[in-house]
Amino acid sequence: MKRTEFRFFDRLRVRWAEIDAQKIVFNAHYLMYFDTAVAGYWRALALPYAQTMESLGGDLYVRKATVEYHGSARYDDQLEIGMRCGRIGNSSLLFEGAVFRGDEPLINGELVYVFADPHTQTSRPVPQSLRDVLQGFEAGQGMVDVRVGGWEELGREASAIRTAVFVEEQRIPAEMEWDVADASCVHAVAYNRFGLPLATGRLLQHVPGVAKIGRMAVSQSLRGSGVGRHVLEALMKAARARGDREVLLHAQSSAAPFYSRAGFAPRGPEFEEAGIPHIEMVRAL
Repeated sequence: MKRTEFRFFDRLRVRWAEIDAQKIVFNAHYLMYFDTAVAGYWRALALPYAQTMESLGGDLYVRKATVEYHGSARYDDQLEIGMRCGRIGNSSLLFEGAVFRGDEPLINGELVYVFADPHTQTSRPVPQSLRDVLQGFEAGQGMVDVRVGGWEELGREASAIRTAVFVEEQRIPAEMEWDVADASCVHAVAYNRFGLPLATGRLLQHVPGVAKIGRMAVSQSLRGSGVGRHVLEALMKAARARGDREVLLHAQSSAAPFYSRAGFAPRGPEFEEAGIPHIEMVRAL
């Protein structure tokens, strides 16, 4: 297999615990690499796996796994695991994977899953909605739809995401999360192909010509998938459209690298908001 045959790659670095007495990656670990890549593949589809399977009334069970070895990875190698959905049958899915060190293919693998009733483990037809998402991704289609609008239109979904992330996960007091600005802000919510809301953020006017982005939140299982970047870009686009020349935000310090990759630069010292370290970051529009 060639790298060009894959749209999705999962990246890893070989750990000491994964090599054997021959000082190469122990053969069984490649199945773990493929399984980890499959989990990343679902995130690339913007599908939280457990929630998606529950909504479809089924689950995926491995029927067959094969690995073909062409070369060996060694400690500290940086590897990329390509993963794709190669075929969809009536009730089965074939995932094809390959392990690359740079452009060098080391390992090929196939995982055959059967879509089945989770209680009886009897096979069921692959739902058309899931089939459409898989085929759409492999055809290069986008997996996320970002809607921009007011609180009356998007507030219910935005509120649910922010409650889960800020109030329940980060334990920010609810009275600090909600304010009167929500009613007048521009909001953005990202949805997957099943219409499930995944991420949100809001845009307000800081001073004339300067926009402020805040309340950026991504559902836990979709972090690192790129869905937050879609929301950020939609809010910056809305700011440009109304004539703002600069955008600022108060980033949680742990999220500063995410905003740096989007072109934001830190300004000023670190400070605390709601007991969490933050840094102000800015970007020209």
